[in-house]
Amino acid sequence: MTPMKTLIALALLLATAPMLHGQELKCNVQVNAQKIQGSNRTLFQTMQSAVYEFMNNTTWTGHVYSFDERIECNVLLTLNEQIGSDEYKGTLQVQARRPVFNSSYNTTTLNFIDESLHFKYIEHDKLEFSENAYLSNLTSMLAFYAYIILGIDYDTFSSLGGTPYFQKAERVVANAQNASMNGWRAFGSKPRNNRYWMVNNMLDSKYRPLREALYRYHRLGLDLMSEKPTDGRAEIAESLAMIQKVYRQKPDMYMFALQLFFDAKHDELVNIFSESLSAEKAKVVNLLTEVDNARSTSYKNILNKQ
Repeated sequence: MTPMKTLIALALLLATAPMLHGQELKCNVQVNAQKIQGSNRTLFQTMQSAVYEFMNNTTWTGHVYSFDERIECNVLLTLNEQIGSDEYKGTLQVQARRPVFNSSYNTTTLNFIDESLHFKYIEHDKLEFSENAYLSNLTSMLAFYAYIILGIDYDTFSSLGGTPYFQKAERVVANAQNASMNGWRAFGSKPRNNRYWMVNNMLDSKYRPLREALYRYHRLGLDLMSEKPTDGRAEIAESLAMIQKVYRQKPDMYMFALQLFFDAKHDELVNIFSESLSAEKAKVVNLLTEVDNARSTSYKNILNKQ
């Protein structure tokens, strides 16, 4: 290779390096500001673009992701109130999906609405984040959920594989302890379903069987369904038994981590076990109505489907 071609090749490599190491997320972003009065609607389009760039172009891990390996997720910022010229309150809905092996099906891994969205945003300001410091509530919240998405996704592919990303989310929470905005601290939130308790549960040894169940449910269960549906359902049923043990041990009165699991999986569980034999249906329905009683009517539909 001539010196000129070598330089060109090196330049191309350097230019594509960020693309190889970043872009772990394929994140769809929407800002809903219908409740905010005012004429400068382009500000919210700019905000949406800024959040999109932040989520999709930040390097969240040290791993190489191909274009098709990116984690699909949705972030919806619903702005309900404007305080002053640059401060907003509302909700943040976060959803994530994971492909199922040898199929076109994507399974939901996270579906959560954070009701403590509160941030300042000045149009065209760059969104900046540091792992070592709290810079803004908006970027800290977005980074926190990026790490939660990654942590859950890695847990589904290897047992407890998401620990490094839950630890990063925990660091975001620690950095935000002096923030004036809600959602970061152990107290002041009832019930305990804020960011502090989300990552606390994920790293609490009492919830370890739940995280181990995520691997069994997805990698040993769902990923087997296309080839061996009966065996795959059996593994998913065993993963639910692991979750039942956590429920019965009652690590705390709120059990937020279990709520997160069933918020993501309840519809899917009905579809999976509607194809089971009668004995398995009855066993699973009894288990689900115990650990997620609020949806017992939905789970009982499993028994009625042929």
